[in-house]
Amino acid sequence: MNENGNVFFEEIDPAEVEQSIAERQTKIIDVREVDEYNSGHIPSAKLIPLSEFAERFQEIDPEDSVILVCRSGKRSAMACEFLARQGYSKIKNMVGGMLAWQGDVEK
Repeated sequence: MNENGNVFFEEIDPAEVEQSIAERQTKIIDVREVDEYNSGHIPSAKLIPLSEFAERFQEIDPEDSVILVCRSGKRSAMACEFLARQGYSKIKNMVGGMLAWQGDVEK
């Protein structure tokens, strides 16, 4: 966080996410709601809906590298900002969200 109170987190594109998953370097957290998640999600993604995020974020180990995902990238960016304010530093937001995802989808 800088002196203006702004928080920083990295962004990652979907192709880089696919590579990271293949190399088992990161965990995926899907912040969409249950019905969205059930309609199709990245295999191995853990669901923590944004509506429950403040109560459940401790389920994410601050030492893990984590990529947050939503439909378009906006809600996951809010989750990244929240985590950064809690002191998490190994977080990334997937740009474009599931709308941009070309990889495998699990239902």
